[in-house]
Amino acid sequence: MISLTHVSKSFGGSAAVRDVSLSVPTGAFLVLLGPSGCGKSTMLRMLAGLESPSGGQIRFGDTVVADGDEGWSLAPDRRDAGLVFQSYALWPHMTVAGNVDWPLRVAKLGRAEREARVLQALDMLGIAPLAERYPGEISGGQQQRVALARMIAPRPKIMLFDEPLSNLDATLRVEMRFELLRVHAATGATTVYVTHDQIEAMTMASHVAVMNAGRIEQFAPPEEVLADPKSAFVARFVGTPPANLVPIRDGAWLGRLSDPALRGATGWAMVRAEDFQLATHPSDRTLDLVLAETIPIAGRRLVTGRIDDLRLTAVTDHRGPLPAHVHFRLPASPAALFDSQGNRLP
Repeated sequence: MISLTHVSKSFGGSAAVRDVSLSVPTGAFLVLLGPSGCGKSTMLRMLAGLESPSGGQIRFGDTVVADGDEGWSLAPDRRDAGLVFQSYALWPHMTVAGNVDWPLRVAKLGRAEREARVLQALDMLGIAPLAERYPGEISGGQQQRVALARMIAPRPKIMLFDEPLSNLDATLRVEMRFELLRVHAATGATTVYVTHDQIEAMTMASHVAVMNAGRIEQFAPPEEVLADPKSAFVARFVGTPPANLVPIRDGAWLGRLSDPALRGATGWAMVRAEDFQLATHPSDRTLDLVLAETIPIAGRRLVTGRIDDLRLTAVTDHRGPLPAHVHFRLPASPAALFDSQGNRLP
């Protein structure tokens, strides 16, 4: 449904998106995941038609909606795509029903059709009893549902979301994740969702595109991104907790502990938090760290220590107090190796 070919976007000579190519299947739920400033919102705005690419092509199905090489872009209202902003962007002088009805009026649908679609959208989001209230009279979570109802009422083939849950508290975010997935399943629309929250990404996505500095570092199903990161950035950014990246030099952990499993490499060795074990005493297979913090999680503990300027985390079943210095036993082999540029080594 969505295809990008060598898409780039620059602002005043500064590249925000760099040579992005990907293909999103019909009905997929794609999450653009990455830190602030990586280009994910710019990507979404180009899909919505709010920005034009500086280079490359964007297709929706068989239709070219933007061509940066030729310098033209199809208007947002001709793309059959709906967009939900982080700020909800509801009209305060209109009722809930009026907000949902407005894009249908713009599309010049008949009154009976508009009323039926408004009621269907409000029912789908569970807010029909709020139809005659104004945005200032309802909660943030209810306003988000109104924004969703307004977006789905025109029945777009593509739904776009720009960090729509970031203004909600933790409990509401969990609830709204379920609502978004339910709407996605009910409409069958192809969805693109921008977030820096990897929990949202991993629980909602059928496909994840991890972005960094305007480029896509990896595009794959979420399970593959977690299990088989293609770059040091992906390994460091994705996961709860993310994997540890331990510097290696000439086949030695931290340049100190030689290990044949490192194959003489220089760069980073990936060690998952669950692959570190706490040892009671130092040895030639341990890293000796200053205890930084412990966090209980799901009946286990995340233990974080510092060595030099490096923070490392282990998941452990250890109970009771820990000393000021802890010893992380190295695994028999790292989960992955990356070179000094962050590229995955075979």
